[in-house]
Amino acid sequence: MDSNILVKDVWFDGEEKCIIIRNNYIYKILSSTDVFAIKDNILHIKQNPNTYSITTIINGKNKAILPAFYNLHCHAGMNILRGYCEDLPLFDWLQKIWALEAELKAEDIYNGTRLAILEMIKSGTVFFADMYWFNEEVVRAAEEMGIRCDVGVCVMDRLGEKEIDKKFEFIREFNKANNCDRISVSPAPHAVYTCSKELYQRCYALAEECDVRMQTHVSETLQEVDDCKKQNHGLSPVEYLNEIKVLDNRTIAAHCVHFSEKDAEIFAKQGAVAVHNPCSNMKLSSGAFNMPLMKEKKCNITLGTDGCSSNNNLSMMEEMKFACLLSKVTFQKADALSAKEVYKIATINGAKAYNINAGEIKEGMLADFILVDLDNERLQPLHNIIYNIVYAADSSCVDTVVCNGKVLMQNRKVENEEEIIEIAKRYAKV
Repeated sequence: MDSNILVKDVWFDGEEKCIIIRNNYIYKILSSTDVFAIKDNILHIKQNPNTYSITTIINGKNKAILPAFYNLHCHAGMNILRGYCEDLPLFDWLQKIWALEAELKAEDIYNGTRLAILEMIKSGTVFFADMYWFNEEVVRAAEEMGIRCDVGVCVMDRLGEKEIDKKFEFIREFNKANNCDRISVSPAPHAVYTCSKELYQRCYALAEECDVRMQTHVSETLQEVDDCKKQNHGLSPVEYLNEIKVLDNRTIAAHCVHFSEKDAEIFAKQGAVAVHNPCSNMKLSSGAFNMPLMKEKKCNITLGTDGCSSNNNLSMMEEMKFACLLSKVTFQKADALSAKEVYKIATINGAKAYNINAGEIKEGMLADFILVDLDNERLQPLHNIIYNIVYAADSSCVDTVVCNGKVLMQNRKVENEEEIIEIAKRYAKV
């Protein structure tokens, strides 16, 4: 049976609209003045003989519809470690975090991922690219909560051949049997300092075989770049990955902070996806993403939050604001990154990176969107909604979230949120 949602009298493109969602697509965008009547869940339109059966009506009065957010890099299960290992540089932080993670069990990752997904839904995110452990639990949480996800199966040489083979088999078997179009599972070689050439090439070959992406960390710190050059005949991480033929539009590369002009040119030519993580990069003192250079070279730029031990939240709204401000102050250019540019980076660029037909409010696009509350004090006065969303809004402005045509949040309520939070409380050290 078709599921038809009507978003009634919502603000879009300068006027009130009625938007029909049929199954998981935006089917019709109509002016509210064209709607003649809604009677017995049948929508009648002026001067149109067709009628539309409606199963759900969402009142959009005093709300605006906007594309939802796509978080291209995070470690969702890490949410239960929020507040641990603070005020440390990356490599000191990694050693402490890895020791903590070694103690985590499958159920811990499930609970942490549910908490992360709740936080993402509450802040308007409908997709996340994950890179963590106990990946079956990430799949389980994402399936249950209705969000889109690319579950990155993190591998490093230190795991050993037997464990790596087991993880590769999980990737292969999941994608062969997968009947959920919201979720994919991909290989995620951690970084050039934890993965050999052979492991990277195996990951890339598997990504090709399963027609999925390959996630990795690239040029996050100067130490990573310097060490890579010493070990690989002067090649930067970007040059090295390109040399071993694992860098193209299948490659999702987090951080990308320390890029030379040559690195940016290689990235653009190969079509690789750069994920900007401004909050994490600032918190770990890793450096500032070179936005003017990446824009000049026409690189594919997306946005991600990173994990909750290095951010410490998953709000893409906050990430957009920090991305703009960091670019402006670092390069002393007010237009280094504009609000309109960063909103595109956080929405349609992320969707395109994963070949998802979404990221815009258009007929024929997948129904991934948010409704923001125009009565919220942070959105008034409404001179320009995108400027307000990027520079003024926070998660409290998001009233409704729809992913793939399914309502995940309405009136700021998410199914089972009280239970998720109560379980999360148990992880606090008293």
